[in-house]
Amino acid sequence: MYIAIINYNMGNIRSVENAFKSIGAKVKVTSGIDTINKSMAFVLPGVGAFKDAMQNLENQGLIGAIKENVKKKPFLGICLGFQLLFETSLENGKHKGLGLLRGTVKKIPSIVKVPHMGWNQIDILKKNSNIFDGIKDKEYFYFVHSYHAVPEEKKVVNSITDYGIEMVSGIEFKNIFGLQFHPEKSSKFGLRLLKNFWNMAKEKK
Repeated sequence: MYIAIINYNMGNIRSVENAFKSIGAKVKVTSGIDTINKSMAFVLPGVGAFKDAMQNLENQGLIGAIKENVKKKPFLGICLGFQLLFETSLENGKHKGLGLLRGTVKKIPSIVKVPHMGWNQIDILKKNSNIFDGIKDKEYFYFVHSYHAVPEEKKVVNSITDYGIEMVSGIEFKNIFGLQFHPEKSSKFGLRLLKNFWNMAKEKK
């Protein structure tokens, strides 16, 4: 029993791996489809450009594996990995995403400081969400991003963040969980969130 952390050469893989290990989770960092298929849950981290990320996933033959596995086991997208869940991104042109959720990734408007970097609060909309078990509303998490996801369906949003504008900081739909912030950089509450995901993976198995 293990969580597969997808390595597609888009940064911060080791910090996510170490964070999961610190809460007692068993993980395998992999770009192998068979390893992903045999996992009890899987994670798509990421830092960098949307277009490059999708190209790397395509080059490694991982897009189909992600779409198939998300039907039957818990999935967590972090930061760029969260943004890739949507249909399109407007980062340096218009680019196609995984299309697992309806919506578009857009530039944070220049009326606020870009990038959005540092600690900020989240407002939890789904109070009974297992991913937020033991985490109170208005807790702080660590953000670093210049683009933000705008889902078409509000029902998938499980947390928002106020940054002068309202931004979606978390989503939840069936087996899919996505976080704009970095739980692996967010101290005890970030680790609690990863622990919750590990617990859900074990229960699902």
